[in-house]
Amino acid sequence: MKIRCLIVDDEPLAIEIIESYLDQFEDFEIIDRCNNAIRAVKVVQEEAIDLLFLDIQMPKITGIDFLRSLKNPPKVIFTTAHIDYAIESYEFDVVDYLVKPIPFDRFFKAINKFKSQIKSTAPIPVSHTSETIQKHIYVRANKKNYRVVYDDILYVDSIKDYVRIHFSDTSLLVKTTLTSFQEQLPKDQFIRVHRSYLVNIHVISTHTYHDIEIGSIEIPIGTSYKQKTFDVLK
Repeated sequence: MKIRCLIVDDEPLAIEIIESYLDQFEDFEIIDRCNNAIRAVKVVQEEAIDLLFLDIQMPKITGIDFLRSLKNPPKVIFTTAHIDYAIESYEFDVVDYLVKPIPFDRFFKAINKFKSQIKSTAPIPVSHTSETIQKHIYVRANKKNYRVVYDDILYVDSIKDYVRIHFSDTSLLVKTTLTSFQEQLPKDQFIRVHRSYLVNIHVISTHTYHDIEIGSIEIPIGTSYKQKTFDVLK
């Protein structure tokens, strides 16, 4: 699965440069490009974004104010011509801070830093032979490795750099992205219905055009996920 990127910058040339750099990496794809933060809000709400290239100095809403407004922001690499914002950006624990004009070697270093971060936060897969079918996964939480059975998972939601795995009587908070966690689960049992939600299709009680219900729990269906969700539920 490719890493889904969003570029937010009010300078067309800056967007073109980042695009050309990302073209050098086969495992990255650009989902959208926005020239202002207002439009970017809609994209982030409707799409699953793994990595955000975000300019800081933009009209109306700065990149920092935009990031501060997001409830569950993706990983972020700041791109700016103003080095003065570096200190302020540290509060967001961003992947990197690139100063324009951005040389490719510096961009390459930021990409490798991002890959190292998501690799270190990925769930620990359990090994299995062709004679056994994997029905569980091990995840790291609270300094322990927990054995999680697929069938016990109701749904998973994302909270900043974490995912919360919900069971019938408890939940686990794991430091990873929703996309990385989804890759560890069986594709025929779990479906992404929203940029922030992943559900076990075996426990869905009812659904409408707008949401899915698991017992008394209502989970929204994102606009860009509707078609795939309904195809599966058929």
